[in-house]
Amino acid sequence: MGDETRSHHTGGRQDLLTAYIDEAMKRATYKILEDGTYYGEIAGFQGVWASEATLEGCRRVLQEVLEEWLLLKLRDDEEVPILGEISLVKRHG
Repeated sequence: MGDETRSHHTGGRQDLLTAYIDEAMKRATYKILEDGTYYGEIAGFQGVWASEATLEGCRRVLQEVLEEWLLLKLRDDEEVPILGEISLVKRHG
């Protein structure tokens, strides 16, 4: 019963955002640059990239950049990519 109450209070939109971010992060690609740092990006998300000394740091920063990018896009009512069956597009009407 406790789990049902908790999920009820978090709301569908927060769950949708979490699922969207998780799916986007699954699509991230990483490479080691010549200087030994890690570079990560997500195809289709222009301007979403990170470069850090460790792979874990790169993943963490990439997710932070993605979250900030999404917040700005949604605030400005701009389109964001549809990931599989997950869409953050507002339904009008």
